[in-house]
Formats: sequence, C-alpha cells, structure tokens
Amino acid sequence: MKQQLVFPRQKVGLICVGAISPPQILLHSFLLFTFLLSPIAAGAVDITQQLHRPLNSSVGRQSRDEADSLLGIGEQQYASGYADKTITSCLRALQLYHSIGDLKAQGLTYNLLAKAYVQLGSLKEVEDSLRRGLAIARDTKDLQSQIFLLNNIGTFLLQQGESAAAGKTVEDALAIAHNVKNIEGEGLSLSNLGLVAARLGDYNKAIKLYENALIFRRQTGDAIAQANTLNNLGDAYLASRNYQDTIGIYGVAMQTAKTNRDRTNELRAIDGLVTAHSAVGRYQRAFDLLQQRLTLAEELQNLPEELKSFQSYAQLYEQQGNYLTARNFYERAIILARTLKDSKQEAQLLDQLTKMLQHK
Repeated sequence: MKQQLVFPRQKVGLICVGAISPPQILLHSFLLFTFLLSPIAAGAVDITQQLHRPLNSSVGRQSRDEADSLLGIGEQQYASGYADKTITSCLRALQLYHSIGDLKAQGLTYNLLAKAYVQLGSLKEVEDSLRRGLAIARDTKDLQSQIFLLNNIGTFLLQQGESAAAGKTVEDALAIAHNVKNIEGEGLSLSNLGLVAARLGDYNKAIKLYENALIFRRQTGDAIAQANTLNNLGDAYLASRNYQDTIGIYGVAMQTAKTNRDRTNELRAIDGLVTAHSAVGRYQRAFDLLQQRLTLAEELQNLPEELKSFQSYAQLYEQQGNYLTARNFYERAIILARTLKDSKQEAQLLDQLTKMLQHK
C-alpha cells in the first residue's frame, strides 16, 4: 500500500505508498513518496507576505528579509533536486527565525527540511523535523498543521514497524480533524488508519476504512488523493485474494489517475491490475496492460519505470514458462540498472535470472 507524507500548503501538509504481494504492501519504498509531496507552503514572495510583521529595529527587518530569502532559495533548491543545499539554506533560515521569535516561519522551514531529509533518506532527521514542526503547531494552536503532521509522523512510525504507535498517532489526528470538521484531514487520517490495519493483516477492517476515507476524499475534489486511496483499497482486496473487486477498484484508480494525468497512481494501478489478471490466468490482458505501462514510461522518459516494466515482463513470461523471452527482458532490465548505476537492483535482477536459468 502506498504510504504518503502530505506536507502543508499554506497551512501545512502530509504523505501515503503501493505494492503487490501482502508482505510488501506497506513497505513500498519509503523514499518514493518524495515526488508525491505537495509543494511547500509558499515561495519566497508569498512567505514574505504571509509572515511579515512590523519589527522594531532595522536589524530585525534585515534578519527577516534574509531568512525569507533563504527559505525561498531552499524551496528552489529542493525543486531542483539539491536536497543537501536545501538543508543548508533551511538551517540558516531557522537560526534567523529563531532569533526574531517567529514560530510560524520556523514551522514552515521544518516542513521543507523534512522533505529534503526524505529525499536524502535521512530518516532520523525526518522524524526530528516532523516532531519539531508538530511542537510548533501545538504552541501556535495551528490545528490544520497538527492534523497533517500527526499523519506524517504516523506514516513514519508505520514504516519503522511501530504499528501500534502509528495507529494511536493517526487516531489523534482523526479526532482533531473530526472536531474541527476538516474534511481533507478526515479522509487522510482514515486512509492512513487503513494502512495500519493492512499492516496488521486485518484486511477487512482496512477495506472499511478505505471506503470511509473515499467518502471524504471525494468531497474535497482531490483526484490524486482519491486515486491513492483507491489503489490502497485495491491492495487490500488483492491481499484478500478477492480478484474480482481488486480488478474493479484498480480499474477505477487507473482511470481516475489517467484523467488527471497522475502518472504515479496510474502506473501503480496498472501494476496491481497486472498482478490480479495474472493470478486468474488472464495473461493476454496482463500483457496488454504491461504494454501500456512501458509506453507510458517511455513517454515520460522515466528509465526506472522502464526498468520496472521490463522486470514485470520477465516475471510474467517466466510464470508462463517462456524462459527464452523472460531471459531477454531480464537482460534488458539489467542493462538499464547498470545505466542507472543502481547496483542493488542489478544484483537482484541477476539473482532472479540465475535462479530462473537453474530451475527452468
């Protein structure tokens, strides 16, 4: 299932993830959520407009201007993929915001820091930034931010295998969202509680939570959020081996994502459909979907997704006993892994190919 940190827009935001086999459902690459994150609260100009307060000294005004500029630069650096530079800019901005006592601006900066640390895979620093942001949200009584940060922390805890703590944290978020009638927060919290239930193997409970989450997510009109929860629901049906409902839900997720040009959820839904159709022996439909997947990956010029397409082709041909064609696709995937300098993926593919050749 897809875990997703959802970071705030002008009030603060958060995250969610997807896979195929039950053991992997909640472990689908924690770091993949970086490209799903919402934009930070604002750019440099907006931040200045939102946070500017009259200061008593020219030194204070100068510090604020410098801090706002650093935060804006940090956002640009993050958008360009320079997470390390983003962190440097944010840490300096934090010092300045701290010196002038601006908690709201510190909260925004911690949000961007968390995103940058996610990109670098610095999980300890991710948690620290999220918790510091939550403390500020509580100090400023910013309930919107509390909802989303609690969900992000819950997602993080779930990824670390702390399911009970994750569930309690997200339940706290749901309670706040329900009390203030925050529809977006209720949908997100229910969807994340579904992830917790799925992690614990209670797929029937997960399905009910996802279905309730969809009610709220449809009200917000957030198509990406809807597609994500639909994919989570598809994962739960798949884990329950309810292939008929699995195919129906993934189909809706794929169409929703395609209509809104949400390529991440579209690819994920296709993966689920390929697995479900293969499980019931509908191999031609699975191959048709894989062709759609490969075409989409090529159009996006996304080599990692092309690699995944080749790997899926190889596994499907191997499943059918067509080892010659499977070998061809494994070798194409290995070449791409080398191009991407992904030694871990290359080693896994070589291992899969070797085992196939030994047991065919």
